[in-house]
Amino acid sequence: MSDVIPTPEAKLDAADTGILAELSRDARATLTHLAEHVGLSVSSVQARLRRLEARGVITGYRPVLDAEAVGRPLSAFVEITPLDPAQPDNAPELLEHLSEIEACHSIAGDAAYMLFVRVATPRELERLIRDIRAAANVRTRTTIVLQTFYEQRPMVEASRTA
Repeated sequence: MSDVIPTPEAKLDAADTGILAELSRDARATLTHLAEHVGLSVSSVQARLRRLEARGVITGYRPVLDAEAVGRPLSAFVEITPLDPAQPDNAPELLEHLSEIEACHSIAGDAAYMLFVRVATPRELERLIRDIRAAANVRTRTTIVLQTFYEQRPMVEASRTA
């Protein structure tokens, strides 16, 4: 048996896909539940989980929080575009200290980045936008989220057999 760890791009088999699909739905699923779902022993599932973690397929286990319950019910997408196209492309580093920014995506189009932010009030959103503009020397375009129908959907679905 080789000590070489496969890369994340290595093909996933049906059991790996089944495990990932269940974990995508419930990251707290027990080894017993996963084993029953994919038809393997608990020890086999545990070994597969360790391999998936070592390969970087599973990068962590996080709770899904209710934004309203933690005091950040207002969500928005903020596009940012450098004021000076010649300035260094370091906006993600300049903004990472702002905890209200949940995600920062490099995008194609007129803007350079799309931020997803959560705050408590419209006034806090206004302050955050000022902070973003000042920290990264950017122009912003903000779209407020009125309602979210789904997010954080499972990335993997279990293989279906006919």
